[in-house]
Amino acid sequence: MLTWLMGELIAIDAGFAVFQYITLRGILSAATALLISLWVGPLMIARLEDMQIGQSVRDDGPESHLIKSGTPTMGGALIIVAIVSGSLMWGDLHSRYLWVAVLTTLAFGAIGWVDDYRKVVEKDSRGLPARWKYFWQSAVGFVAAIFLYGTAINPEETMLYVPFFKDVALPLGLLFIPFSYLVIVGSSNAVNLTDGLDGLAILPTVMVATGLGTIAYLSGHTFFAGYLNIAYLPGAGEMVIFCGAIAGAGLGFLWFNTYPAMVFMGDVGALALGAALGVVAVIIRHEIVLFIMGGIFVMETLSVIIQVASFKIRGKRVFRMAPIHHHFELKGWPEPRVIVRFWIITVMLVLFGLATLKLR
Repeated sequence: MLTWLMGELIAIDAGFAVFQYITLRGILSAATALLISLWVGPLMIARLEDMQIGQSVRDDGPESHLIKSGTPTMGGALIIVAIVSGSLMWGDLHSRYLWVAVLTTLAFGAIGWVDDYRKVVEKDSRGLPARWKYFWQSAVGFVAAIFLYGTAINPEETMLYVPFFKDVALPLGLLFIPFSYLVIVGSSNAVNLTDGLDGLAILPTVMVATGLGTIAYLSGHTFFAGYLNIAYLPGAGEMVIFCGAIAGAGLGFLWFNTYPAMVFMGDVGALALGAALGVVAVIIRHEIVLFIMGGIFVMETLSVIIQVASFKIRGKRVFRMAPIHHHFELKGWPEPRVIVRFWIITVMLVLFGLATLKLR
């Protein structure tokens, strides 16, 4: 929105041209989202407390979590407001990439909001039934994938690029649609599974978004894309503004979500953030790098799959509890130790994911 205004102001003073640079707009998007989170956060927490929208704690979970019962949840709405505000304020509103990212995030947030509302307001422990949650996730995921496929201009926009290899690029054709759908929906649910401890999911999301934003900038720049031998994707640079907004909104939310949390994001935040990371990875054609950077999310998801499969097949559990962060808690790790160690692992994975740009 402000990019249009700056275009008008450039005619008055050429100095305003600095606001056309993607790097500056990305920083301003992050700063805007951060300030909105810090400003609106206390007001939202107070409102949630007044409405008695509190978190319900699993009966079979670690005993240390019992004190979390009643902590305001659905705070993910704050994250979404900050992301959308930062993105639309500093992004190019003519960018199809920006709009598909924003609308996908909003749609997944809406699905999570319905689930949370039924659980904490209507006191329906089932929330949104799993089959309907998956149905709506699938519908949104397919719409996003079909849109990106149908509006693709260059062959590079629908190819699968494999890290570590210079010349391995697989043309997906129509397979782009189901593959992209799986990335978006899978990423959404993976972040949701990870969101079980104070700050555990939000900071890795911030770090992964920052990594993807870096790649988006490089992919949208002719010189850097050519130098690194990655796909040049015109317009993909606008994802810097979107990823900046995710990072800023996430850091602002962490201010209130750090241990001991004053508010939880709920499904409204977790599903939206996961989908946001997934759609960005699809746009910049670095889905495999997303799996590397988001290794914590992958590990959490695999722990649930392994636990369920093992119990159904062998009648035995592999972990003391799944997702795996609860396993470490039940082994005696204090919650802050689990959180910080998972953060450290994410830092290393994001750096490794960025290193794949050169290791080809």
